[in-house]
Amino acid sequence: MAVLGSLLLLILAATLSVAVAYDPLDPNGNITIKWDVMSWTPDGYVAMVTINNYQTYRQIMAPGWTVGWTWARQEVIWSMVGAQATDQGDCSRFKANLPHCCRRTPAVVDLLPGVPYNQQIANCCRGGVLPAYGQAPSAAAAAFQVSVGQAGTTNRTVRLPRNFTLLGPGPGYTCGRARVVPSTVFLTADRRRKTQALSKLTTPSSSSPAPPLMMSCLCAVTWNVTCTYSQHLASKYPSCCVSFSSFYNDTIVPCAKCACGCDAHKPCVGTYARRAAAAAADDDELTAFSRRDVCRSERDGKRLAVTGKKHDANANAHGRGNGVAAAAMAAPLLQCTTHMCPVRVHWHVKLNYREYWRAKITIVNFNYRMNYTGWTLVAQHPNLDNITEVFSFDYKPVVSYGSINDTAMFYGLKYFNDQLMEAGPHGNVQSEVLMRKDARTFTFRQGWAFPRKVYFNGDECQMPPPDSYPYLPNAAPPAAASLVGSAVAMAALVFFLMA
Repeated sequence: MAVLGSLLLLILAATLSVAVAYDPLDPNGNITIKWDVMSWTPDGYVAMVTINNYQTYRQIMAPGWTVGWTWARQEVIWSMVGAQATDQGDCSRFKANLPHCCRRTPAVVDLLPGVPYNQQIANCCRGGVLPAYGQAPSAAAAAFQVSVGQAGTTNRTVRLPRNFTLLGPGPGYTCGRARVVPSTVFLTADRRRKTQALSKLTTPSSSSPAPPLMMSCLCAVTWNVTCTYSQHLASKYPSCCVSFSSFYNDTIVPCAKCACGCDAHKPCVGTYARRAAAAAADDDELTAFSRRDVCRSERDGKRLAVTGKKHDANANAHGRGNGVAAAAMAAPLLQCTTHMCPVRVHWHVKLNYREYWRAKITIVNFNYRMNYTGWTLVAQHPNLDNITEVFSFDYKPVVSYGSINDTAMFYGLKYFNDQLMEAGPHGNVQSEVLMRKDARTFTFRQGWAFPRKVYFNGDECQMPPPDSYPYLPNAAPPAAASLVGSAVAMAALVFFLMA
């Protein structure tokens, strides 16, 4: 009985581990690491490692990806092109030429843009930034070349690394075991010649016959590692929240209180600077404002000043050279809000026409330490299959199941609003979406006009409670609402977004 109970627990654990890494809107999304042995060396081999991001709307932002693994034996890295190991390790057993890395568990990062050409390779040197496949398919890949020593020199003696890990740039990814795959075919830069990784029958000496290979033996020279993302492993709390408003109701539904965890982002920065300046000029105002708030404003100012200095000092290095500095920069410094989320997405039902309706989307950044470059926003709504026009954003449909097209991915226009700036006056982007009505389903009742799910940069946002959605007044006709109500709602919305 005890054995049966243990077996059930193992099955349950395996099921849960798969479930938390499954995204229903991107069921096939993953990051694949491919390891191709290109040639043999006297004591090892040269491999091309390619990282492909097959996730539709989840990217890897700066400071970029970090790939790690555990060597099967005592292998070392003699040299690398297009990437570098973060720690050389103990190479004291070597007397002359020192390897690039002697660690049993190396951690490899991308090189920064602008490195010398002799250190570059195709698809390298972007600071570890990896766009989402749905946003930029041609750029959703990274690569580096590694020369491995003290390893096998034939496809019978080479051993696969194991325990692959991927940070992108933080936790959340789980990598499976390496599996044998057919060798990769590469195109040269001019795309006129094909080269191929060593096949299973390749040996370093053409004079010696190739031994027969068994598919069950891990002696191939090309293998894949698949890594999947789980938001639950990445963070205990959501990283964004959603608020609602509409032209037919003057109620603005804010993000839920502590939607992203009030204890997770301490300390925060208040918005007391203007009030403190006014208080300093007026004693009565100072009494109402309280000297404690003035002191708090001064502390917030110092906190922001320190943040600015750290940001300038680490902007070029992406925090890679100093682990402490990188950790400090990774920790968000948020504006004090009731929801305490780094990002808020606001959906406003703006206008109603005879055959169309319009919604406005605003994304606000409350993080003083983060610029979201190449951001993505995904919304799920039954009317997104009838998008007529999107203003100020790029748009792509996300077809999850067959012909069902109720999900859309939005992202910024290049060189215009593809970067969501840090918290402050410029820390927001916005657009409007015009949709054609479907007479069979369209209604403003019971919150139908608001999205079912919202994702920012691949993470699902915390939605308001369903019973708090703006309702359609009973006295209002279902096809339109009064102009006075629209004006009041717009004024309230402007005040809400500027607060």
